[in-house]
Amino acid sequence: MNGAASDDAAATFCADLVRTHDFESYAATIFAPASCRRALLALYAFNVEIVRVREHVTQPLPGEIRMQWWTDMLAGAGHGSVEGNPVAAELLAAIRDYGLPVEPLTRLIEAHQFDLYNDPMPDTAVLEQHLDDTSCVLLSLAARIAGHQSEETDHLVHHAGLACGIARASATFGRDASRRQLFVPRDLLERHGCDLEQVFAGQDSQQLHAALGELAEDAQAHLDTALALLPGTPQAARTVFLPLALVRPALDRVVRPGANPFMPPATSRLRMLWTLWRAARSRAFRA
Repeated sequence: MNGAASDDAAATFCADLVRTHDFESYAATIFAPASCRRALLALYAFNVEIVRVREHVTQPLPGEIRMQWWTDMLAGAGHGSVEGNPVAAELLAAIRDYGLPVEPLTRLIEAHQFDLYNDPMPDTAVLEQHLDDTSCVLLSLAARIAGHQSEETDHLVHHAGLACGIARASATFGRDASRRQLFVPRDLLERHGCDLEQVFAGQDSQQLHAALGELAEDAQAHLDTALALLPGTPQAARTVFLPLALVRPALDRVVRPGANPFMPPATSRLRMLWTLWRAARSRAFRA
């Protein structure tokens, strides 16, 4: 296989990986400028690889080893054939072509080490720091790839990353609780009178709904701020923030009367594409 064919295969692998495991990000790249789509998919494929480490291991140590491989790769000290890993090869190309800083990517890996352990998120401050190092890092690097970085964009990234991250944590609450892991802050649950063992057992309660409702209000506040800041971002970079259009519907599904937080209704990919298409054509993302 020649170099060009090998590169194309790596790019296709990344696109398929993101489409399968992070359709929200994949769908958003459809509306991004074609010139930066490949690098965006490389970034999102890397994130998928890191997030899914937890799914491939039953003990923390093998997960730590997998994550260390990625840390070493970013540091230029990869073990084994880095070039033979399509995601690593594509990510390194994106770093080179767009001058992406390595430190935030390393921070993202370190933050996701939390996922390997069954420790509850202790409080809102720790959750926000976790999202700053994960969800916000992705948006920040995606904005760089799209060709824009500024203090105003950093402010937008912060609020957009928190809104998207909290919405995602709320949507996966049931799955996480089933493996005795919580991204919803423990102090928030306890303040509303939630018994953690009942939560881990999948027992719904009014107290739990109140806690998730408060968290949804926090996410909504960050969403409102992000949407207010969006007009200050150049149009070419706004497609990076299209997932904001999915936050409000996701939060509504969690707090809807009668909703079961342990079994949130799934969103079809067609509906997700429709929502993003409408958002991409809206004044917020085009003006």
